[in-house]
Amino acid sequence: MDTISNYEKMKNIMAESFLHYDQGEMIRKFSLQADPNYLYMTFVNRPYRINRQNGCVQWLDDSGTAHEADYNEAMTIYDVLCNAKADAHLAGNFVNINALTGLQTGNLAENGGFFQQTANALQGKTAQLARACEALSGVKLDHGDVAYQLELFPFLPVILRFWDADDEFPPSLQILADQNTLNYMHYETLMFALGHLFRRIKEEMPDEKR
Repeated sequence: MDTISNYEKMKNIMAESFLHYDQGEMIRKFSLQADPNYLYMTFVNRPYRINRQNGCVQWLDDSGTAHEADYNEAMTIYDVLCNAKADAHLAGNFVNINALTGLQTGNLAENGGFFQQTANALQGKTAQLARACEALSGVKLDHGDVAYQLELFPFLPVILRFWDADDEFPPSLQILADQNTLNYMHYETLMFALGHLFRRIKEEMPDEKR
């Protein structure tokens, strides 16, 4: 007997829940492209479509072939489309995500280990990281061995700064987000979104595999 994971169960629950929200409002709020069958949006420089009849989220490769979105992808998209505040807007002020209201504990907190593990994996790979950020249409910035502004969504940017290890300090990774980011998604969802961002960076790094 085949069984599905709890992650798949939650994706299915959220797909069903998505169908009860006002899709017209989603289209207006986020300036989405849409047709009778799908809503379309971009997430970390990759096109996605959401089935308007069953709520399934898929991403499209360069050939236009559709692939089922994984948990992090789907849950981030569902949360943003369904639960972003009605008046969500950017503050225009980037802050360390640890400064965002509600991010005092948990996996994204300064002592949570999430960023250090990622920084350790990037050690010695500044050139590859820079090329990956360029491939994701990042905008190069100063202050860091590698620093880019990247788009989680076209309406929601983040800044990545990376400092490689030296004789005195381990590698360090910092993410800055707009001060109003939590108007677009919940704390737990931000972890999903950044996990997907780091996965996309890894995919675009030379010699790394999906």
